[in-house]
Amino acid sequence: MELNGLRVSRETQERLRHFAALFQKWAKTINLVAPSTLDDLWNRHIADSSQIFQIHPKPVTWVDLGSGGGFPGVITAIFLSELQDGWVHLVESNHKKAAFLRTALRETDARGSVHTVRIEDAPAEISECKAISARALADLEGLMEYSAPWMLGQEDCRGFFHKGRDYLREIDKARGRWEFDLLEHKSAVEQESVILEISNLRRLV
Repeated sequence: MELNGLRVSRETQERLRHFAALFQKWAKTINLVAPSTLDDLWNRHIADSSQIFQIHPKPVTWVDLGSGGGFPGVITAIFLSELQDGWVHLVESNHKKAAFLRTALRETDARGSVHTVRIEDAPAEISECKAISARALADLEGLMEYSAPWMLGQEDCRGFFHKGRDYLREIDKARGRWEFDLLEHKSAVEQESVILEISNLRRLV
């Protein structure tokens, strides 16, 4: 099996398929993603989320902000299981979604844990990380504010943020308050989308 050209082992494939089945079951009673996207779960959500690991396939400690239905946090945690190293801290304040995330991590034997707290309170529970991810959460300026407790002064901590067609406007807006190094990774799933890789974050105002 391949996802975006990434060869996936049989064990990881089985974990992803089990996650997809769990997701479909829970999504009948909990609004995990926009209902209009459920029919394209593999491409729109699982394959899209797997790009994070493809860009940064290292066994590091992640913080996934606003994990919701597990994208990309659970998907990254499943790939880390194959490496038998690394960890994903999933931050989700909604208790029903957090319950789903815990079930998904447990049943797929993924390398992650869930923190049912507001994002602003998460740094008190998660002291440090090397990578931060978020998908469909906030604009780039807001994501930098959320990530600042971990990224400021940490040259080896990077942010990986999914963004849609309006990403250039978000970058311009963010540069009014922040300095940062930027790499743009074109999405292999959505033609006009990107994953923005942020590092060396510094506050201007």
